[in-house]
Amino acid sequence: MMFERKNLINKLKTTENWDVIIIGGGATGLGVALDCTTRGYKTLLLEQVDFAKGTSSRSTKLVHGGVRYLAQGNIDLVREALYERGLLLKNASHLVRNQSFIIPNYSWWDNFFYAVGLKVYDFLSGKLSFGKSTRIKKKETISRLSTLETNKLKGGVVYHDGQFDDSRLAVNIAQSCIENGATVLNHFKVKNLLKNDKGIVDGVVAIDVETNSEYSLNAKAIINATGVFGDEVLKMDDASAKNRIQPSQGIHLVFDKSYLPGNDAIMIPKTDDGRVLFLVPWHNRVVVGTTDTLLNSHSLEPKALDSEVDFILETANRYLSKNVSKDDVLSIFAGLRPLAAPKDKSEKTKEISRSHKIIVSDSELITITGGKWTTYRRMAQDTVNKIIQLNKIPDAQCKTADLLIHGANGTVDHSSSHLSIYGTDSKEIEKIKKEDPTLAELLHPRLEFTKAEVVFAVRNEMARTIEDVLARRVRVLFLDAKAAIEIAPIVGELLRKELNETAEWQGQQISNFIEIAEQYVLK
Repeated sequence: MMFERKNLINKLKTTENWDVIIIGGGATGLGVALDCTTRGYKTLLLEQVDFAKGTSSRSTKLVHGGVRYLAQGNIDLVREALYERGLLLKNASHLVRNQSFIIPNYSWWDNFFYAVGLKVYDFLSGKLSFGKSTRIKKKETISRLSTLETNKLKGGVVYHDGQFDDSRLAVNIAQSCIENGATVLNHFKVKNLLKNDKGIVDGVVAIDVETNSEYSLNAKAIINATGVFGDEVLKMDDASAKNRIQPSQGIHLVFDKSYLPGNDAIMIPKTDDGRVLFLVPWHNRVVVGTTDTLLNSHSLEPKALDSEVDFILETANRYLSKNVSKDDVLSIFAGLRPLAAPKDKSEKTKEISRSHKIIVSDSELITITGGKWTTYRRMAQDTVNKIIQLNKIPDAQCKTADLLIHGANGTVDHSSSHLSIYGTDSKEIEKIKKEDPTLAELLHPRLEFTKAEVVFAVRNEMARTIEDVLARRVRVLFLDAKAAIEIAPIVGELLRKELNETAEWQGQQISNFIEIAEQYVLK
């Protein structure tokens, strides 16, 4: 089996020298791995927990150019992101969809201002446009957004952007890496860097978290793609290294679909903290966010601040006629953006550049930071071109612009069933159900997901823990945290059987998962 851990570890043991070792299995690291392996380089990626465990599973679920950056005059960033948005729709059609957004306007001036601004957005998207923006009258705005506050409403502006499932895309990119010859391992922690006698980084020391086995691995180039953990790797290289990353927290609340029953998303362009707020349909629920709070620390499980929760509820209630309260929140999740640290400490987070930066240390360790999900492919291309520029690997052309991601076949009916997000893999899930009809059972009466999807995640998607399954393969933790806690024992038993583990292992898994999942329930 191509995605089996033991086969991947055998490759690890039998390869003496890699061309490139990538530390970090989020969007950035996986993008670099896919670019490297498709150009023909011997590629290894190591992720300390699971693919997209950090920032890359905690986004606003948008593939977008960034309307907000347009307002800041960052035309190049928007143009680049709109181009990449178009490629993502083409290359991961099972996970990315065209989403209409409505900006409700409560003054005639705003109605005119946003209509004009979005014409620029349309123009910048060029041939890869998702659809033209249009002004709509009050009556149509109300008919499309039935839960919208109508007092003083003047009309709306409709525009188009992309919507996607972030961690599922990460998993599919990991599969694409392996299919193209890379070795990609989760639950594998890099604990140190190796250097040659000239002080150049030429390898890593890594531990298989499952067995505690230690490996010394050599490569021509080492890439630090660890997001908010980037400074820790920079300090492995040089203990006196200055912090280069400024973590910024964004939180999201998830509600029942009844708060946004139509097909349109809402974009609120002006909030009290100067950011925009989105209400986006996602997996038949509604994701509302985000915030932007500077933090001085970071963790694998960041916690939402009360002030952030209050801000989202207050802002949403200002625009919705159907009142939302803490009791209505199905799940709450917080993520950290790895912003490039500003020179000026007084700079607001929303003004810190979202463009990516490639840092080359004296030891030739290459760090990629900043950026966003939408531009992951371009970030990878720039990083690999930098490795070539440093004469670490022979020149080869980038191949990812036209590469279909695992599961994509170019045609998807997103309305058919929730299995459409598996793309071509949905047939495999149906096969698992036929072979064992008990696996066709729903995991929970409130959920659309089946036991077969858990089994598939272990066999084909490298899931190793209950959290891997319920947070990032089958997105229950992000959709209904209480249901996730309730089904933990069922999922634990399915995993125990598939992985041939003990009852003791299963018990430990359940308690580990519940400890994390409790943070997703708003108390």
